[in-house]
Amino acid sequence: MRRPALKAALAVERVFERLFPNRAPGEVPVLEAYRGFATPEKLVLRGRVLTALRRTSPAPEASRWRNLRQMVSLFLTDEVRHVAAEARGVRAESDDEGYLWMEVPREDVSPGWVSVEVRLPAHPEVAAPFPVRVPDPAARLGVISDIDDTMMETGAYSIARNLWTTFTGSALTRRVFPDAVVLMDYLSDHGRNPVYYVSSSPWNLHAFLEKVFARAGLQRGPMFLRDLGLSEGGFFASGHGDHKGSAIDRIMAANPDLPFVLIGDTGQKDAEVYLQACLRHGGRIAGVILREPGPGPDDRSRAAIAEIRRLGVRVAHGRDFATVPDTLAAAGLRV
Repeated sequence: MRRPALKAALAVERVFERLFPNRAPGEVPVLEAYRGFATPEKLVLRGRVLTALRRTSPAPEASRWRNLRQMVSLFLTDEVRHVAAEARGVRAESDDEGYLWMEVPREDVSPGWVSVEVRLPAHPEVAAPFPVRVPDPAARLGVISDIDDTMMETGAYSIARNLWTTFTGSALTRRVFPDAVVLMDYLSDHGRNPVYYVSSSPWNLHAFLEKVFARAGLQRGPMFLRDLGLSEGGFFASGHGDHKGSAIDRIMAANPDLPFVLIGDTGQKDAEVYLQACLRHGGRIAGVILREPGPGPDDRSRAAIAEIRRLGVRVAHGRDFATVPDTLAAAGLRV
């Protein structure tokens, strides 16, 4: 029944979009830039073509009702499909959900954050700088971290609590764990080692998360978020574990010479996802760090942690990250 229902939903969506186009004739689209990343040969630019950018305007005195309205507005985007974009002589086209993925020549760029201008040839007045993180050749390891209940308090282990926290808070009220800021500074060697964030949060929250992270002083890094739209593969573009696993694989392929530390929590099966990553990538996983929110690890998480350790990968886990640097240093993992 699932497959026919999916086909029917896709058909209805396409008919609706033809009858009610999300862009008026002559309306100029806009570019929303996401943080990109580098491979040894390319700069990978990521973003979206929309009819308008949606942003929140947090205020200290804002009520939960106002926050709710602003957060809901982030999900009411109108994407523009099949629009050509150009950067450094490379052309690409936005997909059915408006997303852009462009791989341009790396050329001679310095380590750190670089900016690449993307234009829409059909609308010469539309251009935007797309940020890209280029790793330092002196980097000794990479860091891949979950976001919800790992870097930021969310309550993702409870659907009801997660939704309440997400939709009634603002960039001023959302709490990044102070110990997460300290840990990421330590592991990134204050910016020398590249940091990447992998989350099941939707791309609609990219700019919001950037604002929350910047306010907390958390290390910047490319984000690998999730498309929650309909797709040929399912009612969501990918499942939680599939999304995180494929993002980890992509990040590690982009940094073939680096070992990685994986950071997550036990509330959303991160231990199981990271176990599979350890099995796929052999000795390239230098360590796994897990926060234990809410009720703590269940039996499957405890079994996954034990199996990761049997593979020879160091695991540090607990209610907070306070002792993680000492634990990793004692295990021989030094940055």
